Amino acid sequence: MDPDPLLSRATAYTTLAAGTEAVAELEIKRSRFLAVLRRAGTEAEARALVEELRRSFHDARHHCSAFVLGPDRDVQRSSDDGEPAGTAGLPMLEALVLRRTGTAAGGADVTALSDVSAVVVRWFGGTLLGAGGLVRAYSDAVSQALDGAQLVRRRRQRLYRLPASHADAGRIENELRATGLTVLGTSYGAAGAELGLALPDDDAALAAAHSRVAALTAGTGILHPHGADWVDSPAAPPA
Repeated sequence: MDPDPLLSRATAYTTLAAGTEAVAELEIKRSRFLAVLRRAGTEAEARALVEELRRSFHDARHHCSAFVLGPDRDVQRSSDDGEPAGTAGLPMLEALVLRRTGTAAGGADVTALSDVSAVVVRWFGGTLLGAGGLVRAYSDAVSQALDGAQLVRRRRQRLYRLPASHADAGRIENELRATGLTVLGTSYGAAGAELGLALPDDDAALAAAHSRVAALTAGTGILHPHGADWVDSPAAPPA
């Protein structure tokens, strides 16, 4: 079961868009390096990418990997997979952990990259690159893949349900969306409709949302808390 979002210290982080893949390929002294990055929410998902690429590219000598997981980035793993210790997995992990992905609200802290699994497949070209050359190659492969990645910001949001009549649900949904609020959808039943909303986990934003709902429903609409979750939104460009 996923951990409670409200237990996280972070309120936002950046990751790859769901269903996307970031790829980069380098050739250095006839050694070929293929970097593949995917979103991963668990260690099992992160390790699955390693095994998939090991099967797909079984002729390669090394399948080095690194991943960082969780809103607080409290799970970090790396593997050199036969390369000299510290020359592959750790540089890959540092490329993920140190990546700048934009600024948080108010232009303050840089938002961290997480829930990303990276694998770099290497075909040996016959020439030794040395420890420094390997570190640069593996780090650059991940960094170049990130340069082309489709990123999203994941924000911790409070979930609410808003009951409405069948007649008013469509209008309320459209007007809420027009004000910038995230409406997750509307369900219709025999007794009426119910809108699902995801609101920023911020006291001022929550108060403003309650005011908007009251104005749109002539004071009859009541937001009912329904837990919390992480919701994707477009990522800000790097600072």
